[in-house]
Amino acid sequence: MLSLNQRLSQQQKLSPQQIQYQKLLQLNNLSLEQRIKTELELNPLLEEEMEMSLEQDEKEKEAETETEKESESDEVEVKDSDDEFDIEDYMNDDEYDQDRVNRSNDDEIYTPIATSRTSLRDHITDQLRMLNLDENLEILGEEIIGNLDEDGYLKRGIEELVKELDMFEHIKIDVTEAEDLLKKIQKFDPIGIACRSLKECLLVQLQEGKADQYYKYLAIKMLEEYYDDFAKRRFDFIKQKMNLTDDSLKETVELIQSMNPKPGEGSIDLIESNQITPDFLVEKNDDSWTITLNDKSMPSVTINKNYLEMFDSNKRIKKNQRDKETYKFLREKFESARWFIACIQQRRETLMKVMRAILETQYMFFEKGPKLLRPMIYKDIAEIINMDISTISRVVNGKYVQSPQGIHELKYFFSEGLPTDDGEEVSNKHIRERLKEIIESEDKKNPYSDDKLADILNNEGIKVARRTIAKYRDLLKLPIARLRKQVM
Repeated sequence: MLSLNQRLSQQQKLSPQQIQYQKLLQLNNLSLEQRIKTELELNPLLEEEMEMSLEQDEKEKEAETETEKESESDEVEVKDSDDEFDIEDYMNDDEYDQDRVNRSNDDEIYTPIATSRTSLRDHITDQLRMLNLDENLEILGEEIIGNLDEDGYLKRGIEELVKELDMFEHIKIDVTEAEDLLKKIQKFDPIGIACRSLKECLLVQLQEGKADQYYKYLAIKMLEEYYDDFAKRRFDFIKQKMNLTDDSLKETVELIQSMNPKPGEGSIDLIESNQITPDFLVEKNDDSWTITLNDKSMPSVTINKNYLEMFDSNKRIKKNQRDKETYKFLREKFESARWFIACIQQRRETLMKVMRAILETQYMFFEKGPKLLRPMIYKDIAEIINMDISTISRVVNGKYVQSPQGIHELKYFFSEGLPTDDGEEVSNKHIRERLKEIIESEDKKNPYSDDKLADILNNEGIKVARRTIAKYRDLLKLPIARLRKQVM
């Protein structure tokens, strides 16, 4: 029997302007510079502020003196109604200064110092654009690309990304559509990008690669049906189950091992003379630390005064149909320009808040170095600055900081922790480095088992289980003791 039920629920929806802010937030400074140049081409009400001569500057200051008191209390307010705007609020230099894309006051020109390859994310995004997707799927594609780790793996579930995007207005994506898009991205160059596991990565490469069809079939079957045995190198068992000869087993295993386990690392031969330009500069002056957003080369954007005057003139005259269309066009571009400038400024403030919180939390790292890196997760920073975890993720991905300790991606500072005997926690990055040191110095004729490695770390005061050792060893791409043993 059918019944009707009422249910009241709250859903957070984001406006188009907030969507624009979220998109700008995940761009690094170099990508943002290009985005600003594109917006300058699309919106005639935006213009790049050029350097004024001293004479012009002096004249501007004289003009400012007349209007300064009137404009000090004015604020830019976004209106969604059809009320007309007060153009005078935007016609003096004081107010224009507030609406500019702010840049660093530091006159020192930063020179990049570390060579790097072309951005993997940019390379994949270019391929995404070629699919000519609808807006919703393109936004999802950008989210997938923005959540890839340094090895090119997607560490967040596709359903989680879809659910997150459901918070935005007008974005509705079916999970089946999302899975189909992910499969398309996995076939981009490099093949296997955005996979969720090593098994999936290898299978995608095998399915799309050019190899002998017979061994290709055996390799796919081996991974699909005996992946755990393959990972543990139980080749005799696999040989028996699949009824393989020694030669066919050897050819099949070699084919699988020829695949790239890290499609995001070293697989794109797009080496250029460009360099990593850190988004932040962290420097110590005497006993204090300073943070500078490295946006000196960023175009400074303002609203074009000539178009504002045209807008003002158009709204005052008696409107015929043509005048109304002109006014509507200018109004839309005016709103878009104001929102774009506001989003850029909000992005700048958010980036600085996140970097300050990282510096405060990881203070000893910046003072003494990597061995004093503290356990820290996105939630810790989100609580400090009272922002969403998704916002922290967008800020952290693809952003770099230069400090006395070198150049590091912001993601480097985030890691889980394990307890020590003194009640403190130690970063799992530190544990992995220590584990690597122990294995490198072990007797190669009698390598340590995972149990022994756990005992060594426990004796050093770090409480760690054998299964955790196995996990970290796998992350370091180090084999088990039996496979590390060298026969002399």
